[in-house]
Amino acid sequence: MLKTINRPDVAVIVLTRNAGSLWAEWLQGVAQQTVRAGRYLVMDSCSSDETVRLAVEAGFEVYSLQPEHFNHGGTRQLAADLCSEADYLVFLTQDAILEASDSLEHLLMHFKDPEVAMIYGRHLPQENASLLEKHARSFTYPADSIRRSRADLEQLGFRAAFSSDVYAAYRLQALRSVGGFPEHIIVSEDSYVSARLLMAGWQTVYSANSPVRHSHHYSLRQTFRRYFDIGVFHAVEADLLHSIGKPDKEAWIYVRSLIRYLSERNKWLLPFAALQTLFKLLGFRLGKRYKSLPAWMVRWISLQKAYWQQEQPRQIAAEQGQWILPRTDIPAHKLKEVRTSMRQRKLRLLGKAITSVG
Repeated sequence: MLKTINRPDVAVIVLTRNAGSLWAEWLQGVAQQTVRAGRYLVMDSCSSDETVRLAVEAGFEVYSLQPEHFNHGGTRQLAADLCSEADYLVFLTQDAILEASDSLEHLLMHFKDPEVAMIYGRHLPQENASLLEKHARSFTYPADSIRRSRADLEQLGFRAAFSSDVYAAYRLQALRSVGGFPEHIIVSEDSYVSARLLMAGWQTVYSANSPVRHSHHYSLRQTFRRYFDIGVFHAVEADLLHSIGKPDKEAWIYVRSLIRYLSERNKWLLPFAALQTLFKLLGFRLGKRYKSLPAWMVRWISLQKAYWQQEQPRQIAAEQGQWILPRTDIPAHKLKEVRTSMRQRKLRLLGKAITSVG
Protein backbone atom coordinates (compact mmCIF):
# COMPACT_ATOMS: atom_id res chain seq x y z
CA MET A 1 0.00 0.00 0.00
CA LEU A 2 1.34 3.41 -0.99
CA LYS A 3 1.99 5.99 1.70
CA THR A 4 -0.15 9.09 1.81
CA ILE A 5 1.27 12.53 2.54
CA ASN A 6 -1.43 15.04 3.44
CA ARG A 7 -0.55 18.54 2.25
CA PRO A 8 -3.42 20.93 3.03
CA ASP A 9 -1.05 23.79 2.16
CA VAL A 10 -0.90 22.68 -1.51
CA ALA A 11 -3.36 23.41 -4.32
CA VAL A 12 -3.20 21.47 -7.60
CA ILE A 13 -4.48 23.47 -10.59
CA VAL A 14 -5.06 22.37 -14.16
CA LEU A 15 -6.18 24.45 -17.15
CA THR A 16 -8.49 22.59 -19.53
CA ARG A 17 -10.51 22.81 -22.70
CA ASN A 18 -11.82 19.58 -24.21
CA ALA A 19 -9.12 17.45 -22.62
CA GLY A 20 -10.17 14.47 -24.71
CA SER A 21 -8.93 10.91 -24.53
CA LEU A 22 -5.99 11.63 -22.23
CA TRP A 23 -8.15 13.16 -19.50
CA ALA A 24 -9.10 9.95 -17.69
CA GLU A 25 -5.43 8.98 -17.63
CA TRP A 26 -4.53 12.45 -16.35
CA LEU A 27 -7.02 12.15 -13.48
CA GLN A 28 -5.70 8.69 -12.62
CA GLY A 29 -2.14 10.03 -12.55
CA VAL A 30 -3.09 12.70 -10.03
CA ALA A 31 -5.17 10.26 -7.96
CA GLN A 32 -2.24 7.86 -7.55
CA GLN A 33 0.13 10.48 -6.17
CA THR A 34 1.49 9.94 -2.67
CA VAL A 35 0.70 13.60 -1.96
CA ARG A 36 -2.89 14.55 -1.12
CA ALA A 37 -3.34 18.25 -1.74
CA GLY A 38 -5.72 20.50 0.14
CA ARG A 39 -7.46 21.59 -3.06
CA TYR A 40 -7.82 20.38 -6.64
CA LEU A 41 -9.04 23.02 -9.08
CA VAL A 42 -9.88 22.81 -12.79
CA MET A 43 -9.92 26.10 -14.72
CA ASP A 44 -12.07 25.05 -17.67
CA SER A 45 -12.76 27.04 -20.84
CA CYS A 46 -16.28 25.74 -21.53
CA SER A 47 -15.35 22.21 -22.58
CA SER A 48 -17.97 20.47 -24.74
CA ASP A 49 -16.70 16.94 -24.08
CA GLU A 50 -16.55 14.89 -20.87
CA THR A 51 -13.82 17.00 -19.22
CA VAL A 52 -16.02 18.71 -16.62
CA ARG A 53 -18.14 15.66 -15.81
CA LEU A 54 -15.12 13.46 -15.18
CA ALA A 55 -13.42 16.17 -13.11
CA VAL A 56 -16.50 16.64 -10.91
CA GLU A 57 -16.83 12.88 -10.45
CA ALA A 58 -13.16 12.77 -9.39
CA GLY A 59 -13.85 15.38 -6.68
CA PHE A 60 -12.31 18.41 -8.38
CA GLU A 61 -13.67 21.91 -8.09
CA VAL A 62 -14.31 23.38 -11.53
CA TYR A 63 -14.25 27.08 -12.39
CA SER A 64 -15.75 27.64 -15.84
CA LEU A 65 -14.82 30.63 -17.98
CA GLN A 66 -15.44 31.60 -21.58
CA PRO A 67 -12.64 30.64 -24.03
CA GLU A 68 -12.29 34.25 -25.17
CA HIS A 69 -11.45 35.22 -21.58
CA PHE A 70 -8.57 32.75 -21.33
CA ASN A 71 -5.04 34.12 -21.05
CA HIS A 72 -1.90 32.18 -20.16
CA GLY A 73 -1.01 34.71 -17.48
CA GLY A 74 -4.36 36.11 -16.41
CA THR A 75 -6.09 32.75 -16.04
CA ARG A 76 -3.26 31.33 -13.93
CA GLN A 77 -3.32 34.41 -11.73
CA LEU A 78 -7.07 34.05 -11.37
CA ALA A 79 -6.50 30.47 -10.22
CA ALA A 80 -3.85 31.67 -7.76
CA ASP A 81 -6.36 34.18 -6.37
CA LEU A 82 -8.99 31.48 -6.04
CA CYS A 83 -6.50 29.35 -4.07
CA SER A 84 -5.16 32.18 -1.91
CA GLU A 85 -5.31 30.05 1.25
CA ALA A 86 -2.62 27.68 -0.10
CA ASP A 87 1.10 28.17 0.42
CA TYR A 88 2.14 26.26 -2.70
CA LEU A 89 0.48 26.10 -6.12
CA VAL A 90 1.08 23.21 -8.51
CA PHE A 91 0.14 23.95 -12.13
CA LEU A 92 -0.34 21.27 -14.79
CA THR A 93 -1.72 21.16 -18.30
CA GLN A 94 -4.35 18.67 -19.40
CA ASP A 95 -1.92 16.62 -21.51
CA ALA A 96 0.80 16.19 -18.85
CA ILE A 97 0.47 12.71 -17.36
CA LEU A 98 1.90 11.91 -13.92
CA GLU A 99 2.99 8.29 -14.30
CA ALA A 100 5.30 8.06 -11.27
CA SER A 101 3.29 8.04 -8.03
CA ASP A 102 5.96 10.02 -6.16
CA SER A 103 6.54 12.69 -8.82
CA LEU A 104 4.63 15.42 -6.99
CA GLU A 105 6.25 14.43 -3.70
CA HIS A 106 9.74 14.92 -5.16
CA LEU A 107 8.72 18.20 -6.77
CA LEU A 108 7.48 19.70 -3.50
CA MET A 109 10.54 18.52 -1.55
CA HIS A 110 12.57 21.39 -2.99
CA PHE A 111 10.44 23.90 -1.07
CA LYS A 112 12.22 22.80 2.10
CA ASP A 113 14.79 25.38 1.04
CA PRO A 114 13.15 28.75 1.83
CA GLU A 115 15.07 30.43 -1.01
CA VAL A 116 13.38 28.28 -3.67
CA ALA A 117 10.41 30.00 -5.29
CA MET A 118 9.56 27.75 -8.23
CA ILE A 119 10.23 24.20 -9.38
CA TYR A 120 9.39 22.57 -12.68
CA GLY A 121 9.53 18.90 -13.54
CA ARG A 122 11.05 16.77 -16.26
CA HIS A 123 9.12 16.10 -19.47
CA LEU A 124 9.39 12.61 -20.90
CA PRO A 125 8.15 12.01 -24.47
CA GLN A 126 5.15 9.87 -25.28
CA GLU A 127 6.02 6.40 -26.57
CA ASN A 128 4.84 7.33 -30.07
CA ALA A 129 6.77 10.63 -30.17
CA SER A 130 8.91 11.38 -33.23
CA LEU A 131 12.70 11.39 -33.04
CA LEU A 132 12.68 15.18 -33.31
CA GLU A 133 10.32 15.43 -30.36
CA LYS A 134 12.31 12.91 -28.34
CA HIS A 135 15.44 14.98 -28.91
CA ALA A 136 13.60 18.15 -27.88
CA ARG A 137 12.57 16.54 -24.58
CA SER A 138 16.02 15.15 -23.79
CA PHE A 139 17.78 18.41 -24.68
CA THR A 140 15.42 20.72 -22.80
CA TYR A 141 14.80 18.40 -19.83
CA PRO A 142 18.08 16.59 -19.02
CA ALA A 143 18.64 13.73 -16.58
CA ASP A 144 20.27 15.93 -13.91
CA SER A 145 18.51 18.52 -11.76
CA ILE A 146 19.51 22.18 -12.03
CA ARG A 147 19.28 25.08 -9.58
CA ARG A 148 19.27 28.64 -10.88
CA SER A 149 19.98 31.96 -9.18
CA ARG A 150 20.45 35.56 -10.23
CA ALA A 151 24.09 34.84 -11.05
CA ASP A 152 22.94 32.43 -13.78
CA LEU A 153 20.99 35.22 -15.46
CA GLU A 154 24.20 37.20 -15.78
CA GLN A 155 26.00 34.20 -17.27
CA LEU A 156 23.31 32.59 -19.43
CA GLY A 157 20.83 35.36 -20.14
CA PHE A 158 17.17 34.54 -20.62
CA ARG A 159 17.94 30.82 -20.96
CA ALA A 160 18.53 30.70 -17.19
CA ALA A 161 14.91 31.75 -16.69
CA PHE A 162 13.45 28.91 -18.75
CA SER A 163 10.70 26.97 -17.00
CA SER A 164 7.50 25.21 -17.95
CA ASP A 165 4.02 25.56 -16.49
CA VAL A 166 3.15 22.22 -18.07
CA TYR A 167 4.25 20.93 -14.65
CA ALA A 168 5.47 23.48 -12.14
CA ALA A 169 5.04 24.49 -8.50
CA TYR A 170 5.20 27.99 -7.03
CA ARG A 171 5.69 29.33 -3.53
CA LEU A 172 2.72 31.70 -3.34
CA GLN A 173 4.59 34.20 -1.16
CA ALA A 174 7.35 34.46 -3.77
CA LEU A 175 4.88 34.67 -6.64
CA ARG A 176 3.10 37.54 -4.94
CA SER A 177 6.40 39.32 -4.22
CA VAL A 178 7.02 39.77 -7.97
CA GLY A 179 3.44 40.77 -8.81
CA GLY A 180 2.09 37.34 -9.71
CA PHE A 181 1.50 36.14 -13.25
CA PRO A 182 1.22 38.89 -15.86
CA GLU A 183 -2.37 39.87 -16.54
CA HIS A 184 -2.05 39.88 -20.33
CA ILE A 185 0.67 37.85 -22.04
CA ILE A 186 0.64 35.85 -25.26
CA VAL A 187 2.85 32.89 -24.18
CA SER A 188 5.86 32.15 -21.94
CA GLU A 189 4.24 33.35 -18.73
CA ASP A 190 6.31 30.71 -16.94
CA SER A 191 9.71 32.02 -18.10
CA TYR A 192 8.50 35.60 -17.53
CA VAL A 193 7.72 34.87 -13.88
CA SER A 194 10.91 32.82 -13.49
CA ALA A 195 12.99 35.75 -14.73
CA ARG A 196 11.25 38.10 -12.29
CA LEU A 197 11.88 35.69 -9.43
CA LEU A 198 15.58 35.32 -10.25
CA MET A 199 16.00 39.08 -10.61
CA ALA A 200 14.37 39.51 -7.19
CA GLY A 201 16.90 37.17 -5.56
CA TRP A 202 14.83 33.98 -5.40
CA GLN A 203 16.05 30.63 -6.73
CA THR A 204 14.39 28.23 -9.16
CA VAL A 205 14.87 24.49 -9.59
CA TYR A 206 14.54 22.02 -12.45
CA SER A 207 13.68 18.72 -10.76
CA ALA A 208 14.81 15.82 -12.96
CA ASN A 209 13.34 13.22 -10.57
CA SER A 210 9.84 14.71 -10.91
CA PRO A 211 8.75 13.37 -14.31
CA VAL A 212 5.64 13.96 -16.34
CA ARG A 213 4.75 12.34 -19.67
CA HIS A 214 4.32 15.13 -22.20
CA SER A 215 5.12 15.73 -25.87
CA HIS A 216 3.50 17.10 -29.02
CA HIS A 217 3.11 16.36 -32.72
CA TYR A 218 3.31 19.80 -34.34
CA SER A 219 2.90 20.24 -38.07
CA LEU A 220 5.13 22.73 -39.87
CA ARG A 221 2.25 25.19 -39.93
CA GLN A 222 1.66 24.82 -36.20
CA THR A 223 5.40 25.18 -35.56
CA PHE A 224 5.52 28.42 -37.57
CA ARG A 225 2.52 29.88 -35.74
CA ARG A 226 3.81 28.78 -32.34
CA TYR A 227 7.15 30.47 -32.89
CA PHE A 228 5.40 33.55 -34.24
CA ASP A 229 3.75 33.90 -30.82
CA ILE A 230 7.10 33.39 -29.10
CA GLY A 231 8.50 36.16 -31.28
CA VAL A 232 5.62 38.42 -30.23
CA PHE A 233 6.50 37.69 -26.60
CA HIS A 234 10.12 38.71 -27.20
CA ALA A 235 8.97 41.93 -28.87
CA VAL A 236 6.46 42.87 -26.16
CA GLU A 237 8.84 41.98 -23.32
CA ALA A 238 11.93 43.52 -24.93
CA ASP A 239 12.61 45.67 -21.84
CA LEU A 240 12.70 42.60 -19.59
CA LEU A 241 15.01 40.73 -21.96
CA HIS A 242 17.26 43.77 -22.29
CA SER A 243 17.49 44.15 -18.52
CA ILE A 244 18.79 40.59 -18.25
CA GLY A 245 21.58 41.57 -20.59
CA LYS A 246 23.21 38.67 -22.37
CA PRO A 247 21.31 37.39 -25.45
CA ASP A 248 20.23 33.77 -25.56
CA LYS A 249 22.45 31.63 -27.82
CA GLU A 250 20.71 28.37 -26.94
CA ALA A 251 19.03 28.00 -30.35
CA TRP A 252 22.26 27.34 -32.19
CA ILE A 253 23.47 24.91 -29.52
CA TYR A 254 20.16 23.09 -29.94
CA VAL A 255 20.54 22.86 -33.72
CA ARG A 256 24.03 21.36 -33.46
CA SER A 257 22.77 18.86 -30.88
CA LEU A 258 19.84 17.89 -33.15
CA ILE A 259 22.16 17.29 -36.10
CA ARG A 260 24.32 14.95 -34.02
CA TYR A 261 21.25 13.17 -32.59
CA LEU A 262 19.64 12.49 -35.97
CA SER A 263 22.95 11.60 -37.65
CA GLU A 264 23.32 8.77 -35.15
CA ARG A 265 19.71 7.51 -35.42
CA ASN A 266 18.13 8.44 -38.73
CA LYS A 267 20.05 10.81 -40.99
CA TRP A 268 17.18 10.81 -43.51
CA LEU A 269 15.28 13.05 -41.12
CA LEU A 270 17.91 15.79 -41.38
CA PRO A 271 16.25 17.57 -44.35
CA PHE A 272 12.92 17.71 -42.51
CA ALA A 273 14.69 18.91 -39.34
CA ALA A 274 16.33 21.68 -41.40
CA LEU A 275 12.93 22.68 -42.80
CA GLN A 276 11.36 22.66 -39.33
CA THR A 277 14.20 24.82 -38.01
CA LEU A 278 13.64 27.26 -40.88
CA PHE A 279 9.93 27.50 -40.05
CA LYS A 280 10.81 28.19 -36.41
CA LEU A 281 13.27 30.91 -37.37
CA LEU A 282 10.93 32.58 -39.84
CA GLY A 283 8.00 32.46 -37.42
CA PHE A 284 10.07 33.86 -34.58
CA ARG A 285 11.53 36.71 -36.62
CA LEU A 286 8.16 37.61 -38.10
CA GLY A 287 6.61 37.59 -34.63
CA LYS A 288 9.28 39.98 -33.36
CA ARG A 289 8.18 42.36 -36.15
CA TYR A 290 4.45 41.91 -35.63
CA LYS A 291 3.87 45.65 -35.24
CA SER A 292 4.79 46.17 -38.89
CA LEU A 293 2.16 43.66 -40.07
CA PRO A 294 -1.55 44.33 -40.71
CA ALA A 295 -3.69 43.50 -37.68
CA TRP A 296 -5.72 40.93 -39.62
CA MET A 297 -2.53 39.09 -40.59
CA VAL A 298 -1.27 39.00 -37.01
CA ARG A 299 -4.55 37.51 -35.79
CA TRP A 300 -4.58 35.02 -38.66
CA ILE A 301 -1.06 33.75 -37.97
CA SER A 302 -1.19 33.68 -34.17
CA LEU A 303 -2.35 30.56 -32.33
CA GLN A 304 -3.47 32.70 -29.38
CA LYS A 305 -6.53 34.32 -30.96
CA ALA A 306 -8.04 35.56 -27.70
CA TYR A 307 -4.88 37.51 -26.84
CA TRP A 308 -5.53 40.06 -29.57
CA GLN A 309 -9.06 40.93 -28.46
CA GLN A 310 -8.75 40.90 -24.68
CA GLU A 311 -9.01 43.71 -22.20
CA GLN A 312 -8.45 42.86 -18.54
CA PRO A 313 -9.15 39.13 -19.08
CA ARG A 314 -8.72 38.21 -15.41
CA GLN A 315 -11.31 40.76 -14.26
CA ILE A 316 -13.82 39.64 -16.88
CA ALA A 317 -13.25 35.96 -16.08
CA ALA A 318 -13.71 36.72 -12.38
CA GLU A 319 -16.96 38.55 -13.06
CA GLN A 320 -18.46 36.03 -15.48
CA GLY A 321 -16.90 32.72 -14.41
CA GLN A 322 -19.05 30.06 -12.74
CA TRP A 323 -18.30 27.49 -10.03
CA ILE A 324 -19.25 23.86 -10.58
CA LEU A 325 -19.45 21.87 -7.36
CA PRO A 326 -17.15 18.85 -7.05
CA ARG A 327 -19.81 16.53 -5.60
CA THR A 328 -23.55 16.06 -5.85
CA ASP A 329 -24.00 14.01 -2.68
CA ILE A 330 -23.50 16.88 -0.21
CA PRO A 331 -26.25 17.24 2.43
CA ALA A 332 -28.52 20.25 1.92
CA HIS A 333 -27.18 22.24 4.88
CA LYS A 334 -23.59 21.58 3.83
CA LEU A 335 -24.40 22.47 0.22
CA LYS A 336 -25.56 25.89 1.35
CA GLU A 337 -22.32 26.42 3.27
CA VAL A 338 -20.21 25.45 0.25
CA ARG A 339 -22.13 27.77 -2.08
CA THR A 340 -21.83 30.64 0.42
CA SER A 341 -18.07 30.04 0.72
CA MET A 342 -17.67 30.03 -3.07
CA ARG A 343 -19.72 33.23 -3.40
CA GLN A 344 -17.63 34.99 -0.75
CA ARG A 345 -14.39 33.81 -2.41
CA LYS A 346 -15.59 35.17 -5.75
CA LEU A 347 -16.49 38.54 -4.20
CA ARG A 348 -13.02 38.79 -2.64
CA LEU A 349 -11.51 37.94 -6.01
CA LEU A 350 -13.56 40.60 -7.78
CA GLY A 351 -12.42 43.15 -5.23
CA LYS A 352 -8.78 42.31 -5.93
CA ALA A 353 -9.26 42.43 -9.69
CA ILE A 354 -11.05 45.78 -9.63
CA THR A 355 -8.44 47.25 -7.28
CA SER A 356 -5.62 46.11 -9.58
CA VAL A 357 -7.32 47.76 -12.57
CA GLY A 358 -7.84 50.98 -10.67
